[in-house]
Amino acid sequence: MTKAAAIRAVKGFRDVLPDESRRWQAIEDAAVATFVRYGFGEIRLPILERTELFARSLGESTDVVEKEMYSFVDRDETSVTLRPEATASVVRAYLEGGLAQSDPTAQLFYRGPMFRRERPQKGRYRQFYQIGAEAIGSESPAVDAEVIEMVVEIFARAGLKDFSVLLNSVGCQNCRPIFIAKLREALAGVSDKLCSDCQRRAVTNPLRVLDCKVEADQPIIDKLPSILDYLCEICRPHFAAVQQFLTERGISYQIKPRLVRGLDYYMRTTFEVVHGSLGAQNSVLGGGRYDGLAEMLGSKVPAPGIGFSIGEDRLVMAVEESQSPAPLDLFVVPLGDAALHHVGILARDLRRDGLSVELAMVRKLTRAMELANKLGARYALIVGDDEIATGKYTLKNMQSGEQQSVTASDLKKSICNQASH
Repeated sequence: MTKAAAIRAVKGFRDVLPDESRRWQAIEDAAVATFVRYGFGEIRLPILERTELFARSLGESTDVVEKEMYSFVDRDETSVTLRPEATASVVRAYLEGGLAQSDPTAQLFYRGPMFRRERPQKGRYRQFYQIGAEAIGSESPAVDAEVIEMVVEIFARAGLKDFSVLLNSVGCQNCRPIFIAKLREALAGVSDKLCSDCQRRAVTNPLRVLDCKVEADQPIIDKLPSILDYLCEICRPHFAAVQQFLTERGISYQIKPRLVRGLDYYMRTTFEVVHGSLGAQNSVLGGGRYDGLAEMLGSKVPAPGIGFSIGEDRLVMAVEESQSPAPLDLFVVPLGDAALHHVGILARDLRRDGLSVELAMVRKLTRAMELANKLGARYALIVGDDEIATGKYTLKNMQSGEQQSVTASDLKKSICNQASH
């Protein structure tokens, strides 16, 4: 009989194993704690949406809609899509759920997987995870500054160092078409010297040319017109006010006129956070204002907003290893069947007291101690028939190798006291 081939994960999809997952949890905890301080509430969104939601909001000519979405026809002939991003879903839920009436200045955050069929690379997967937030209902530049301030606080709490905030304005429906016309005119004479993607974008979505990462294209792109020279009498003071609010709050930023977003719904303020450890694709967060998105989705009442999404996969890579959560408190080693029954109750009580505890499920003591070291346990507790009979256990400090005899009632105190020294 032929042996079946091993089944592996689909390309671009991966498992997040416990060691890495702990770092993910620490980052999510830091983000949620910051959201709560700023008055944001969590929204949980469906993974599957009608394809029309993204085609209408992101733009038919965007790379996401043209090439990257996972779409299929459901049994009722409805075209549905695994969500490639969450902002459109949040605004749909805001409108459909009646928040436009009950909470017109809603502040919402989300977390979860997104799906895009693009080329996998460092920190970028076809199933990727985002943490994001949306502040809906205000056009004020003060809201823009507060959202960016919140981003900086999240990264500081998560332990990210040496990151930079990049800032730009992409204008509005009045001034951006004028700029795009100038950009098309400038690209007409040079697009044949750009990469194949930019040659296509020069026709379908010229703004995306400005975001090209191909090194050979940069000297040409540097000479293209700047959006900041074409901002209208509404966008120009709005952008100046955002900068003033950020400066007053002591938030450092760099103005990058080539910073654009690849989705049609963005306007005015756009921003990114970049980190040098990730190479050329160094963005860990992207965001911006989308004042016309609600109308794109059929709303008769404007619902201006601004938001961002953090690439959680990439943020985990960028955060220093020193920010990893505390190691396992106690690894319990039962010697024999009677001990295995006994330590189950003991471990339960210690966990209820707030300690992290794992039970060894191997029979040999030497192998159990090897596992304790591999798991990074601070202590190992060895329990056999003698320990059960006397009510005293052998507690080993895995770092110093010292051992002491402790009772069940003194066990937590011994571990906690040693941790405080």
